Parts: sequence; structure tokens; C-alpha cells
Amino acid sequence: MNNILSTPRRLVLALVAAGAIGALGATGAGLVGAVHGDARATTALAAPAAQPASQFSPAGAVAAPNFADITARNGAAVVNISVVGSARAMGEEGEEAAARQGQQGVPGMDPSDPFYEFFRRFGVPGMPGAGQPQRDTPVRGEGSGFIVSSDGLILTNAHVVRGAREVTVKLNDRREFSAKVLGADPKTDVAVLRINARDLPTVTLGKTADLRVGDWVLAIGSPFGFESSVTAGVVSAKGRSLPEDSFVPFLQTDVAINPGNSGGPLFNARGEVIGINSQIYTRSGGYQGVSFAIPIEVATHVQQQIVATGKAQHARLGVAVQEVNQAFADSFKLDRPEGALVASVDKNGPAAKAGLEPGDVVRRIDGQPIIGSGDLPAYVGQALPGQKVTLEVWRNGEARTLSAVLGDAGDKTAKVAQDTPDAGKGRLGLALRPLQPDEKQQVGVQAGMVVADAAGPAAEAGIAQGDVLLSINGAPAADIQAVRAAMDKAGKTVAVLIWRDGNRIFVPVRLG
Repeated sequence: MNNILSTPRRLVLALVAAGAIGALGATGAGLVGAVHGDARATTALAAPAAQPASQFSPAGAVAAPNFADITARNGAAVVNISVVGSARAMGEEGEEAAARQGQQGVPGMDPSDPFYEFFRRFGVPGMPGAGQPQRDTPVRGEGSGFIVSSDGLILTNAHVVRGAREVTVKLNDRREFSAKVLGADPKTDVAVLRINARDLPTVTLGKTADLRVGDWVLAIGSPFGFESSVTAGVVSAKGRSLPEDSFVPFLQTDVAINPGNSGGPLFNARGEVIGINSQIYTRSGGYQGVSFAIPIEVATHVQQQIVATGKAQHARLGVAVQEVNQAFADSFKLDRPEGALVASVDKNGPAAKAGLEPGDVVRRIDGQPIIGSGDLPAYVGQALPGQKVTLEVWRNGEARTLSAVLGDAGDKTAKVAQDTPDAGKGRLGLALRPLQPDEKQQVGVQAGMVVADAAGPAAEAGIAQGDVLLSINGAPAADIQAVRAAMDKAGKTVAVLIWRDGNRIFVPVRLG
């Protein structure tokens, strides 16, 4: 799409469903609805010829799996999905929507003019069509999916069928069926379809717990509409957290994924499905070696809920978290930089009721280790509202155990706070003044200090004029004396909690 191709140097997280005529819209801020790229990375039903390990690798190395056998066993259970929707429903906007509707803009008017969009939509007085309502234009898209039960249950991505009026499933034997969308969950990007058929071929599901970084994986799908195409690669990483996708611990692979692959299965070397291909990172709009798949456990968890109730539920803890880097680990006296640092706690939320506080580092939940900050919202997102969880947290240099009853995510997501760029440099050096009463009301705190000026180490650490200093190493910054007292106890690094633009963010500052 033009909005990607026009910015080739900008890294774009893109959904990968697209069709020959139109493309499906994005789900979530910062995501682009479709990508176009180099199709040469995808080879239709081709697998590398298996060579004896001794010909190309040291003794004892394991040869590549037989991709041809995996494809032969599972290809019939992979389907092509075609959808029909509208430009408005699919989420197209601006010039792309205008071009599809034959409206090429407003003659003689700069597109940056604040009234440009108004006149483009409703017409310039005296021009043909002025005042006529904008019409929905049919748009087509394509994706992939796979059959998980012989009576016609199919898994795919939610963004593949978003806004679709008609959904058609084409089987490997060329039969076509009208599909019913049983439900779609935007939070995990999983959708469940049903077709009226019996005795269908199905895939076998595997476990991502058995998957190792470096293991071979294979994808089957319909990139650019080329049905039953096979690509292969390796697992690059597990448990990746992506922007606006805190509910999913993604699998990262280097399998070639392009528009139309979205919703298709990712197989392990045994021919078991361990993920749903969903997104790519790209500068060009096409595949560039970094692809992401939804773990099959997440997909089946959503599938079971949708089949039972028509929708999926997710729990929420009510915190914003950020990564624990080495500077934070030094500040909090942690033995290693792991865990989820609690930046803020929702008032009267589950975490607040459990006693969780800003500055706590969550290290385990229900016995499961929290390595990166994204591990916490990913675990909570797959739990159910009302579920009780045990949290192991680090506070003031010692471990504590808390219990929380999770709430319902509803329209809220488990947030991941944005780390401050260039944090962790230099020595603390701030000019501070007390908060005024109206400022306290705006920030929502009883005590804090406004940063009047930040220079040297503070500026290098990312702290800026206008930030509100809330605490240092967990000690409230109620006044200058409290700040000095906290600094007297500080080691080589301090964790500074600030308020900025409605968000609470920890900033690590090295004192030299």
C-alpha cells in the first residue's frame, strides 16, 4: 500500500493479509493493514532437497526435516480465505479511499489544509457531486487458515475477516464453501470460522514449550494469492512482545511471510502446528527476514471460548510495566536484570487491591518466571477474569508474595510503559520546585517536585523540564529534604520515578 511504500526507511509492523484487488485494514494503533513486497522469497510447494548431514555439516549435526513429507501430510488441511467487505469497513482512509471511490482530491487545495478532508468528503460547493454522501465501495482481500476439526472448524487471524460481509473458504481440492465467522478476538488477532462440511482433513497441534530457538519451522499459505505455497526457516526467538500486542507472546521466525500468508499455520519439524502466521517487521512493505506467529496455545484458548460463548474474555491486573535493565537492577539490588517493573497501578484495580505498588518488580506469577516485562501482561491476558494469581515481587531489597484476583480486561489492555530513550547515563542533577495545588490535582498525587531545569546527567538520562519527580529508589520526593535524604542513601545508580504527559515512567540514572 502506498502509505508504506512511501516511507521505505521507517520500520513498520504490518499485518500480512492482502488480496489482488484490495487489502484488509489494520487492527490497533501503529499497525498497517497490508504489505506488498518481493514475492521471490516464496516458492510454491517447493522444499529444499534433503542432503546427508555429512555433506555440509560437522559430524553429529542433524539434517533438515523432510519438508515435502510435512507438506504432503498437511497441505490438504490448509485453506485459502477470500473476503468481501467495503473500503470504509476495511479501514481505508484518506487518499487511498478517495482513489477507490473516484475522488482524486480537491482541485487547487493543499491536502495539508485543515479543511481539505472536509471538502474532499462532502464536495466543494458548485462542483459535481457536492454534498453527496460518501459511498461504501466493495473491497476484496485474501488470507489463509487451517482446519482443526473434521466438521469444518477453521482458525485464522481476526484481521483477515475484520469488516467482511462475505467469507469464502477454498479447500486444497478446489471445493469452495461459504464460511460463518463464529467469533473474532482483536486482542489476540485470532478468529474462528465454520464451514458446512464433514470428514475434512485436519492438522495436528503441537506445543511451543517443546520448541527451541534455532528449530526448523515451515509455513503453508497463499501469499499474493498463490495458493498452497510453502516456505521454511528457523525459530529466531520466543516470547516476543510487540507494540499494542501485550496479550500475545509471539514466536519470531525467519520464514518468508507475505500478504495472503496471514492466518496460515506454522509447523514444527514433526509436522505439528505450533503457531498462526500473523505479522512482519518491514521497511519495504514486504518480507525482510523477521516474521511473527501467534503461539498455538493462545489460539486454541481463544478458540475454545469462542466456540462455547461466541467471544473471548481476557483478564487484567491493572498495572503499567516496563523493562528491568542493568541500571534498574543495580538500583533495586536485583541479582540480574529480569522481571516487570511496575511503573503505575490503576486506582482501585486488582493490583492496587492486592497491595502492588509502583517500584515493585514482579519476578514470578503463579510460579512462572517473568524475564521480560511483556511476560506479565501476556500471562495475565490468557487468564480469565476472577482468577486468583500469586505474585512474587521484589520491594525495597527483599522478596514478597502477594495474591491478586484478576479483573476483566474489557476495553482496557495490560499496558507496557514506554522506556525513556537514552536513559541510564550520567549523574543526577535537577533544579526542582514544589507542586502547586492545581498541579497536584492535574497529576493526581499529594506530593512531588516539578523539574524546573535538567542539565548534565539528568538531561542525559532523559529527564526534562516539566517532568514531575515522584520518587527516588521508592522514597517519595515530597520536598527537597526528602530528595536529598534519598540521594544520601543512593548507590551508583538510582531509579527515578517521574510523571510525564499522564504516564508514570521509571528512569535509571547512573551517578558515576
